[in-house]
Amino acid sequence: MSLPSTVEAITIPHTGGVEVLEKTTIPFPKVNPGDVVIKVEYFGVNFIDTYYRSGLYKYTEFPAIIGKETSGTIVALPTDDAVLSNETYKKRGYKIGGKVAADFLGSHATYISVPWKFVYPVPDSLSTKIAAAAALQGLTAVTFFEEAYKVKKGDTILIHTIAGGLGLLFAQLGRRVGATVIGTTSTPAKAELAKQNGADHVILYPVEDTVARVLEITNGEGVDAVFDGVGKDTFDNNFKLIKRKGTIVSVGNASGAVPPFSIPRLVEKNVKLLRPTMSNYVYTPEEAEHYGKILFDLVVKGDLKIQIYKEYPFTVEGVRQAQSDLTAAGGKTTGKLLIKV
Repeated sequence: MSLPSTVEAITIPHTGGVEVLEKTTIPFPKVNPGDVVIKVEYFGVNFIDTYYRSGLYKYTEFPAIIGKETSGTIVALPTDDAVLSNETYKKRGYKIGGKVAADFLGSHATYISVPWKFVYPVPDSLSTKIAAAAALQGLTAVTFFEEAYKVKKGDTILIHTIAGGLGLLFAQLGRRVGATVIGTTSTPAKAELAKQNGADHVILYPVEDTVARVLEITNGEGVDAVFDGVGKDTFDNNFKLIKRKGTIVSVGNASGAVPPFSIPRLVEKNVKLLRPTMSNYVYTPEEAEHYGKILFDLVVKGDLKIQIYKEYPFTVEGVRQAQSDLTAAGGKTTGKLLIKV
């Protein structure tokens, strides 16, 4: 098919609040020989979008295209002979018109050109809507449960906050392997949703003492691992409720970045502390192939159910509202937020 000379994209001229978000017309992206070109159908909205928009994470130049998660269909394939002969590339089974999801910074545009290793084939039985809702958070959940801390039967784990898109996936994976899942959330309705998705115990953090409840549930021992997407507001208490030789996985910064801390804090219980990023677990084409297949197999089989909170329009008002809802005080949203292109 012929490709347009321009695309529409969500961009920012500089960092700031949601008011800096713009919908602009820009030249069609440069297509490198190893790229897959995708006609985009959905954007996934994630906290990482707000980190880049606010300046917590850094863009190298402006204006910058926002976003890291998309889905759509392939309109052009790589032309590089080295790529075409690569065995992992061949396993992916890319084809014109094929459904794919992509995890690539600066991808909230109507067409994107993405290095092939960041492009995940989507099974025929799944829609691009579900693919966009599953890709980034699903890969994060699968890789973190395998590599940041390998959750196993008999473990007791804590998830802050459990009713968000990523938290619900963590809960389902925990139930699937036979772990006891404790979660924190803000309302009884969210607690019920978390229980439906695999949580054994849910703590309402606005009215309950999280540390006391965790120690009560675990008979004073604490949990084997904490998966903490909140950051600044929950970090200190994690050390009070973690088990000796436990693992704290700092997943995100919803309440702000964790401030610098003293390494000797780990000594008291021989605690392991990680701040991983999913992109370093799917860094090579082989890793991306491995975990992408695991993720979409789980979704196809129904072992991982994707909860969608809301679908927003592809307007500047829609994107601003989605980011505002995602970051609202008290945790307004549950499940995944999407922009329909």
